[in-house]
Amino acid sequence: MLVMIAIAIVLGVGAAVSCGFLIQAHLSLRALRKRFEPVLDVDREVRKVREDTEEAKRLLETLRADYAEKRKTFDSLIAQAAVYDETIELAELGFYQPHFDFDTPERFKDEIKRVRQQQKEMVRDKAAVTCDAEWTVEGSRSKGKTMTNRAIRLTARAFNNECDAAISSTRWNNVRRMEERIRKAFDAINKLNESQRVVISSAYLRLKIDELRLTFEHQENRQRQKEEQAEIKRRIREEERLQREVESAAKEEEKYQRLLDRAREAAAKAVGGELGELEAKVRELEGSLAKAHEVNERAKSMAEQTKSGHIYVVSNIGSFGQSVYKIGMTRRLEPLDRVRELGDASVPFLFDVHAMVYSEDAPKLERTLHDAFDDRRLNLVNRRKEFFETGLDEIKAEVLKLDPNAEFIETAEAREYRESLAIRSERAATARKTADAVLPASL
Repeated sequence: MLVMIAIAIVLGVGAAVSCGFLIQAHLSLRALRKRFEPVLDVDREVRKVREDTEEAKRLLETLRADYAEKRKTFDSLIAQAAVYDETIELAELGFYQPHFDFDTPERFKDEIKRVRQQQKEMVRDKAAVTCDAEWTVEGSRSKGKTMTNRAIRLTARAFNNECDAAISSTRWNNVRRMEERIRKAFDAINKLNESQRVVISSAYLRLKIDELRLTFEHQENRQRQKEEQAEIKRRIREEERLQREVESAAKEEEKYQRLLDRAREAAAKAVGGELGELEAKVRELEGSLAKAHEVNERAKSMAEQTKSGHIYVVSNIGSFGQSVYKIGMTRRLEPLDRVRELGDASVPFLFDVHAMVYSEDAPKLERTLHDAFDDRRLNLVNRRKEFFETGLDEIKAEVLKLDPNAEFIETAEAREYRESLAIRSERAATARKTADAVLPASL
């Protein structure tokens, strides 16, 4: 009996203990589920991520719209400020295209006078600034007219001052900006006067714009004429130099002729060993005379035919890079002298000659080559700058069309440039070796 009771007690205690363990495990499982519920509920997590993504997209669209609006405002302010601020580039204004086709400064001066006279007539006839309303001040039309006239004078003065400032400040790099400045002043002043019905006429604006354009183009015309005069003077100097070369060559030929005549006279009287020496001297002088005569004849030919000369094709890799060539012309007796001049102190390296082509009509040949590569010019404004970005094979093909016998040197020696690169490379290698030798000792 006691044994049964003991067994029952043991069984009851064991069940109670087991029940306690189960309860504890269940509570732990609930706690774990609650803790990792966001991870375990995959669908809910996916929905949350999608919601966050949509919210981010909406925020991004809002930011983009806000940026676009503010950017538009910023660009508008920049465009307005650029009209008055010389430091701001306004690319939208573009390159200035001439509006008048006058050949001489006098024609421009006459046209400027005519436009200014038209402005004065419009002001005198009260057509420059007008008011289409009759105002009364304190019930008086007379006072109203006085107020209107004062407003018209102030408007004209303000607009004229703005135009005069723009015209006097006009240069090649801001002419379109100054034109826009006048138009802005026209719009702004008319807007301020809307309440008084005072208006600057469009015809008066056009005259001001014409004055600005004429003034600018007059300045450009004068500059071009100066450059043309400089070119004419250069050609005169070139012809004078050719003439000096003719005179020098003639004197050189005369000198050798006199020396040869004396040597022949002496040889006719000499005997023995002295005769042999004099005969050798005569042969040497005959060779020198022949060369001097050839130079003299060539100088005469080039001086008589001022169109004859040499077309040269040169490059300067160290100064301008791999694909830039100068196609020029020289009438010098020794054309390489011109190439040596080009490589003076104004550029860091000497030029390499790729071709030197003689022509009876050198200006025509040069013009033909320049036209062929016109779209490759580096300087699109000053056409006297004869540098072109192209390949030597293309230049060679074009030259050979005009002169099949022309010789080309296709490899640029660029000796000073390449030697400079080598020296620079050696210095860098030496510096690296020195650094590598010093580094372990310092560690």
